[in-house]
Order: sequence, then C-alpha cells, then structure tokens
Amino acid sequence: MEVQFNAHNKEEFPPMHTTEHIVNRAMINLFGCGRAVSAHIERKKSKLDYSLPQAPTDDQVQALVNEVNSVIARHLPVSYDVISQAEAQARFDLKRLPDGASDSVRVVSVGDYDECLCIGLHVQNTSEIGRFAIISHDYDSERHIWRMRFRLE
Repeated sequence: MEVQFNAHNKEEFPPMHTTEHIVNRAMINLFGCGRAVSAHIERKKSKLDYSLPQAPTDDQVQALVNEVNSVIARHLPVSYDVISQAEAQARFDLKRLPDGASDSVRVVSVGDYDECLCIGLHVQNTSEIGRFAIISHDYDSERHIWRMRFRLE
C-alpha cells in the first residue's frame, strides 16, 4: 500500500530546513519553550520566532549557537518514518496539521536529537549543513516574542 501525504506548498533549502529542526530542539532543551511559533526559512538567511517570558542573555544566545553547532558536528543521520495520526497524537502536538491532513504522517528524526512531524525537504546527514550563525536577534516585550535571524556558513 502506498502512503499518500497532503501536497506540500514549499520548496525548502534542505540544510537550512534541517537546521530549523535542530534549533527548535535546542530551544526546547535550553529554554523549556515550544518549537518556533513562526518560521521563515530561506537559502541565504532565515528567521524563527519563539514565545519566551524574557529576552535571552548574551550567554544564553551563545549557548544556543554552541548547542546547535555541536549537534551539527555529530554528523547525525536524518531519517523518516511514517505513522498513523492516532499514533502521532500520543507523541506530538498535532495543532499545526492542516485540516484534512492525511491519515498517515511523516516523522523526521535528526539522529537521536530531535523528531517531529514534517513533510519538508531535509539533508541526509547533518554533515551537509555547515556552521550555524545567528546574524541578529531582538525581543518584543509586549508580545513576549524573541526573533532570531540566522544563516549557515
């Protein structure tokens, strides 16, 4: 039986998109927040927004950069698994699934570091990514949103 997924409306740059997954897990690990509330992933530079109660310190931002680059340097394989939505419901937050999503969903794993539901394009191994660098970041104290802009070198 062939699995049918919903059509995907984006053409991500695989190294940058895979880095988004790694950054999301690093943010969860370091700040206890959820995955990005907004993402704009492009080839040259990308941005991610996170809901945080306060702005990260310079030391915390550097710790994030160090964590992401450490994971990339582990040369982790990126793999895929297909599971049912019922099984996914026990393991993942499904609120971002589109209405009418297929019964089967794809889990993307970055080694033993991260796994999430995703139908986008990814590298086969983190060795294909390069070095992660935060270009700039700012904090909106009214909305409690920290925005980071990054690139790969």
